[in-house]
Amino acid sequence: MEKYRHLFRDLELGLQQELQEKGQILEAKAGKILIQSGQNIRHTMIVLEGLVKLYRENDEGGEFFMYHLHPGDGCALSLICDRTFRASSVTAKAVTDTVLLVVPVDETENWMRQYRTWYHFVVGTYRKRYEELLETIDHIAFQNMDERLEFYLRRHRNALNTNVLEITNTQIAQELNSSREVISRLMKKLAEDGKVRLLKNGVEVLRL
Repeated sequence: MEKYRHLFRDLELGLQQELQEKGQILEAKAGKILIQSGQNIRHTMIVLEGLVKLYRENDEGGEFFMYHLHPGDGCALSLICDRTFRASSVTAKAVTDTVLLVVPVDETENWMRQYRTWYHFVVGTYRKRYEELLETIDHIAFQNMDERLEFYLRRHRNALNTNVLEITNTQIAQELNSSREVISRLMKKLAEDGKVRLLKNGVEVLRL
């Protein structure tokens, strides 16, 4: 935990100690499902390294991308679970190789009453996630698919901190609830406009 102490410097020393004593560090390879929709949540999850995406799935396998979790971020849903171990309504998947800190929810339930900084961490997490969801909903409700695609590419470029995205048109279509044919056509148009460069196994964002 010493390596990740900087992520928790705003928390009380007693809470930092409890995180170290009661938390467990887990490693997950890129692509691993960390929380499955419908799964009972028994642990609070905080990202220490890597990138995690949260999304909802429909019955046909389509995805609705919600937001990313970066180092220092907690999964909002797991932060407010209690001893009833409620089922998750979202799926969480490691986008890159990821290191997580997991803590039993009965411990974090106690921390809400015991530590003011944990309370502020939870409230701040919910505020951030709410604002990100509003941004996503605005793009779905008020923008065309080409604008949504540009927003998607910008968001992933910023989340991964790289202009080269190893992602297929099929994956993009799934996350934007569109078709591969539509995404392929729009990606070709972006390439023609000099905004992206199409790669064999992904895309390079040039100017978006």
